Amino acid sequence: MVELAPRPVPAPGQRIRNAMTCDVEDYFQVSAFAPYIDRASWPARECRVEANMDRILGLFERHGVRATFFTLGWIAERYPQVVKRIVAAGHELASHGYGHLRASDQTRAEFANDIRSAKALLEDIGGQAVLGYRAPSFSIGRDNLWALDELLDAGYRYSSSIYPVVHDHYGMPEAPRFAFYPNGTDGLLEIPITTVQLMGRNLPAGGGGYFRLLPYALSRWMMAKVNREDGQPALFYFHPWEVDPGQPRPEGLGAKARFRHYINIDRMERRIESLARDFAWDRMDNIFLNRP
Repeated sequence: MVELAPRPVPAPGQRIRNAMTCDVEDYFQVSAFAPYIDRASWPARECRVEANMDRILGLFERHGVRATFFTLGWIAERYPQVVKRIVAAGHELASHGYGHLRASDQTRAEFANDIRSAKALLEDIGGQAVLGYRAPSFSIGRDNLWALDELLDAGYRYSSSIYPVVHDHYGMPEAPRFAFYPNGTDGLLEIPITTVQLMGRNLPAGGGGYFRLLPYALSRWMMAKVNREDGQPALFYFHPWEVDPGQPRPEGLGAKARFRHYINIDRMERRIESLARDFAWDRMDNIFLNRP
């Protein structure tokens, strides 16, 4: 039975804390590139994630932002220093699975193995419990809700894997817009990416390509509207490759994939700087699990 989670309440005199999140993966691992880039070629490709993470961690340190980093096991295994820097800077380390396989493309047994191996690897390197998970491409929905049970059995406390929007690659528009328990309060907490409701439809308002495509003022207005009118934290996400306009550009990409990946990528870092100034931010676990 679906139950909405209690709304996080800010301390007296404080602004609502919003959740800043980053999906730690490299440019060649995005789902939109899967038809064009063979997974077997990943180890031979130029990796940019370490330098991009240094820029992001520096930006967050300058602005006093604490965030949650949903990190691929594939990245952690090859760049353990990135994981250690995340933890040392006071951020939350969370799981993005091991190899960026969509949950919807895995059997239940394959998914269980993926989330458990990634959790164990991240905890071994980071030295802290991994409580959160985000499925690649928000690939948990009405057809594979069993994945939430597997996450709970594997020791996760929350997921951020169901996006309540209509999209050609993902989405469960009938899902609640704010944090909820899909199977009751003794189950896993699901925390959707932020949307605003206009004319009866949920519109994306929490990052990704939409944030790069839309004017910054509109994105800021939508997140502020959620804080002001819904009284809820906004949940924002982005990727390290989005702050890297100099990344390699693979040949043969389809027009849609190329547009989605590269639109306004040269403006992204400045926009995140603006977000850091315009809103109060914190880690997912601090906001939604009532951690100090």
